[in-house]
Amino acid sequence: MSLIKSGYQVVEYGRILPESIPLNRPYQTHRVKHLFNKGPFFYAEYNIRLCCYLLFTKANLIFANDLDTLPAAYLAAKIKGIRLIYDTHEYFTGTPELVSRPTVQKIWKAIEKRIFPTLDTIITVNDSIAELYKKEYNKDLAVVRNIPLSYTPDSIMTRSELGLPENKKIIIIQGTGINKDRGAEEACMMMKYLDDVILLIIGGGDVIPDLKKIIKEEKLKDKIILKNKMSFSELRQYTLNADLGLAIDKNTNPNYFFALPNKLFDFIHAGIPVLSSRLKEISKIIDKYDIGYYIDEHDPEHMAAVVKSIFADKETYHSKKQNTNIAKSALCWETEETNLLKSIQSDR
Repeated sequence: MSLIKSGYQVVEYGRILPESIPLNRPYQTHRVKHLFNKGPFFYAEYNIRLCCYLLFTKANLIFANDLDTLPAAYLAAKIKGIRLIYDTHEYFTGTPELVSRPTVQKIWKAIEKRIFPTLDTIITVNDSIAELYKKEYNKDLAVVRNIPLSYTPDSIMTRSELGLPENKKIIIIQGTGINKDRGAEEACMMMKYLDDVILLIIGGGDVIPDLKKIIKEEKLKDKIILKNKMSFSELRQYTLNADLGLAIDKNTNPNYFFALPNKLFDFIHAGIPVLSSRLKEISKIIDKYDIGYYIDEHDPEHMAAVVKSIFADKETYHSKKQNTNIAKSALCWETEETNLLKSIQSDR
């Protein structure tokens, strides 16, 4: 939408998976099915097909999202002599999926080292990651946080309409990256020690099969609700009906320690306090606006004790909930967008 505001006609390119939900965007989208959906063959196929698409499509600007799209975008931009903006949504080579596989990590790092220093316009999601790249490549990055637009829903569905219990507290985990080291397994185990509380998990990720196994083996089906990925407008209805949002990633890798996830801002805009692990960028937001609480370790009993104390102290909870109104007034896309527009409209 910001590109459109800057005068561009946008085509968004991506892949389509069996579980992909339909898109309804106010711009053109082009999604492709692949022969491979994971591993090195997927990344090779994706970049080859993307590069061919870009070479034979009229364009004045390529906007590349994350390192796994950058090789094709960089090559096509060079051949066509057009502008490239690189938007790195995380410290890509510091993700747990790469940290745990040093050979694969070295390959991606080699690609990054080859291309990154040559780029003119680079965007990332927070100051910490910008500083990491600055130290590594001596490049200045623009910071544009992933903050949603302000919104007032036409109506808010009731818990009954959403199939949620009306007489219990609801804790929510949401996102398409419910992966290793995000704390979801411990959150499920936490429910063994909580009564009158429901854990609602919405989205997808590589630990979902493990969560289903925990729910079955620990007999937690009456305490945990799992829902698949859904449209953002539908997801918002569930978030608005929750009482507490979880952002409990573990400090096991640079990417998670410096993360500033979308879900944090989604919780703020839904008006619910946040329970988080003590991670640098998330803590800055929570502490500045006094909108949340912390766990000190990922022990399920400790986590359950923290949750009990949160809901027992109604006065403090209400205060933090009220503070989300102040936070969402400041943390909205209408304000944050100016940083992106400067990068898009730059003549560099």
